[in-house]
Amino acid sequence: MKIFLSSLLISSLFLLYGGGMSSSELRSLAKQNNLKSTPKSYSQLLKLFDNPKNRMSTKKINLGRTLFFEPLLSRDESITCASCHKIGEGGDDNLPTAIGFKNRKNPKHLNSPTVLDTANAKFLFWDGRAKSLEEQAGGPIQAHFEMNLTPKELVERLSKNPMYKESFKEVFDGNITFSDVKKAIGAYERTLLTRGKYDDFLDGNDTAISKNAKEGLKLFIRKGCVECHYGVALGAENIQRFPKHGKMFGFKNIGNFKGKDDKYLFRVPLLRNITKTAPYYHNGMVKNLKDVIKIESQYEINDELNNEQINLIYDFLKTLDGNLVDYGLRGTSNNPIY
Repeated sequence: MKIFLSSLLISSLFLLYGGGMSSSELRSLAKQNNLKSTPKSYSQLLKLFDNPKNRMSTKKINLGRTLFFEPLLSRDESITCASCHKIGEGGDDNLPTAIGFKNRKNPKHLNSPTVLDTANAKFLFWDGRAKSLEEQAGGPIQAHFEMNLTPKELVERLSKNPMYKESFKEVFDGNITFSDVKKAIGAYERTLLTRGKYDDFLDGNDTAISKNAKEGLKLFIRKGCVECHYGVALGAENIQRFPKHGKMFGFKNIGNFKGKDDKYLFRVPLLRNITKTAPYYHNGMVKNLKDVIKIESQYEINDELNNEQINLIYDFLKTLDGNLVDYGLRGTSNNPIY
């Protein structure tokens, strides 16, 4: 038995650190390291990502969608959630720092993380202070430099709209509350999942990604990137120190934001659609994704990659680009909100 187990270990190490690896073996290795594809159906989505404290439904999701694009959520009615989280453009705004009410910048020079593929996020905001999409949804609405509206004012505004009064009564069986506003938006955001070539490969299509991308995926696992970037979204499920190795950021420290409790603990960014969400890091100080890969190899895995390795991982990361999955959730109610 010991000899048999030793041979399996040697074989696994050989495949991981050197020798040839078939597509099926690489796929198996990826899954062993908790890399997962995006669910294709609504039933699969519910199985993986439904929130027991905020059960999803078609009507709740569609109400959340309407609120996500609703300018009434901002003081001067000029900003929506979608202003900073552009659904068709990577789920962020591609700015180094978020711009809110009256063109105010985030005081710590923090940018807007993508809202796409956050269904299973365990930590929200750059310091990870929110633990659910529902909790996160209330932050920008109230922040004076973002949407700058109080919960009371928001409820009063929405309550003047017969459509919203009817919708909240139908979905939540009561009057409009700030808590239910957050629940509706959170339910909608859980549906903003994307699929691409990477998912097709994980689901069994050997030719979905290129040879270089496969080598990049192998490097991604072998070099330890997967220790922080795992799950369906390849991130947003843990908090890690940055920099892990070294005393300084690998870029200019604009904003002097030091993460959770000022201890350089940051929510690990998710990597889905990473080529579409520049500039990078919490303060948007790095514009080029290949520079990010180099910085990460220096400051996180303490194993600086050469140009060939950087290009291979970059080719892999490109396969994480995807399109929103259509879960067929638009209802057919007479209520125009659905």
